[in-house]
Amino acid sequence: MGNKKKGAPLPASSGGLMRFFEDETKGFKVDPKIVISVPISLIVISWAIEIFLSP
Repeated sequence: MGNKKKGAPLPASSGGLMRFFEDETKGFKVDPKIVISVPISLIVISWAIEIFLSP
């Protein structure tokens, strides 16, 4: 089993999806925690502004 090449083709059942996600692309890398927390915090802030500043 040690003779397997690193670039060996994937099984047909995976449909090449694993190969797609292994590729590195250029651009910004953002932590998933930030991607989730920023929209949630904007929603909470907008709700707080609406509750406390509406007449």
